[in-house]
Amino acid sequence: MGTSAPSTCVIGAGLSGLVATKALRERGLPVETFEMSDRVGGNWAFKNPNRRSSAYRSLHIDTSKERLGFSDFPMPEDYPDFPSHEQVHAYFESYVDRFRLAESIRFRTEVRHARRLEGGGWELELSGGDRRRCDALIVANGHHWDPRWPEPAFPGEFAGRQIHSHEYIDPTEPIDMRGKRILVVGIGNSAVDIASELSRRDLAEKAFISTRRGAYVIPKYVFGRPVDTIMRTMPRVPLGLQKSLARGLMRITVGRMENYGLPTPDHKLLEAHPTVSSELLVRLGSGDLAAKPDIRRLDGTEVEFTDGSRERVDVIIYATGYKITFPFFDEEFISAPDNRLPLFKRMIKPGVDDLIMIGFAQAIPTLFPFCERQARWAAAYLAGDYALPDTASMEAIIRADEKRDLKHFVKSKRHTMQVDTAVYEWGLDAEESAGRARAAAGTGRRLAPGND
Repeated sequence: MGTSAPSTCVIGAGLSGLVATKALRERGLPVETFEMSDRVGGNWAFKNPNRRSSAYRSLHIDTSKERLGFSDFPMPEDYPDFPSHEQVHAYFESYVDRFRLAESIRFRTEVRHARRLEGGGWELELSGGDRRRCDALIVANGHHWDPRWPEPAFPGEFAGRQIHSHEYIDPTEPIDMRGKRILVVGIGNSAVDIASELSRRDLAEKAFISTRRGAYVIPKYVFGRPVDTIMRTMPRVPLGLQKSLARGLMRITVGRMENYGLPTPDHKLLEAHPTVSSELLVRLGSGDLAAKPDIRRLDGTEVEFTDGSRERVDVIIYATGYKITFPFFDEEFISAPDNRLPLFKRMIKPGVDDLIMIGFAQAIPTLFPFCERQARWAAAYLAGDYALPDTASMEAIIRADEKRDLKHFVKSKRHTMQVDTAVYEWGLDAEESAGRARAAAGTGRRLAPGND
């Protein structure tokens, strides 16, 4: 690449793509971002024409605005503690305007195929047949758009309607569920939101929520404050101790899940990604919503559960998560079977130094500051201020990070990319310092000026 700054292409103008575009522009690095839709915001663009948004009409983010805002662009003071999807999307649009990011974004342009060139660099095939070459590629296409259905499918046949939560808009779209008997499968944040909404007495005849392993439901507020402003990770304090304190707090403020009719979780609190809802427990306690265990089989108009109970059901909504997929890559080049995607610092596949992944984590409390920090690291690397360690060291760090990040969580496809943002940033700060020292000493792998 000689002595000029590397040119970079970014796939996607959602959260991850926007912070990446901004970070590179601030360093004066050439960047072009391709967005298949006609708008920014990705998952937060309600009814996004690219059909990849999973936002439903009543959606409010479950992270407080205090923890969401970017470091140099806080959320508006007049926003509520938990903004709606419209407000989050408007925030992204303001971010684009404030930092003039649209100058680097090509809308209505899909990357159909990305091919790594011999010796490095990329050739992109774009919609319309155009091609573009660049030195580095940032992938920011997100991981909440390709629905994952139960695997294997539940045995039997179902006579009613079945949809994934990705399709859900409101109680009448895409299915009119008024007066119906509805089963929501899953107990993540989308599942409990949808089940709570549909269990209103003026909507469904009856609503059920089915969970395989149970869950601890954390309220949005504790002591009058958003819960994520009180329960915050301190990287230098043992995580086990912090989790014990958090469990004690939840026992005092919420109590046992069985008191609300939920099954006993098969794990401890904070050994699964948090489910945050103040409404679900009220719906359960009021009898408007009934909790059921896992499905055993489908039987025409009825569903049989693992406890032997049976319920007549008209509609099943599967809130069973998403697959991590890259439709623009050849599957043998990079893929994520069973949602496993080992990456150095959740960004680099060892041996492919000119490919950077941003936003591929299940971050606690949210992806917003996580992605912003990743974008700053990417900019330092592409500007030549940071140098990667050797491949063997990268693979060793991947193993150590996964052991640290995943040992506290139950094994499932939901937790293959689990990270705590505070712990992650603390570790990335240390690695970036080491990488800057390598770059200054002329060691390590750099992609930018001076690369041979």
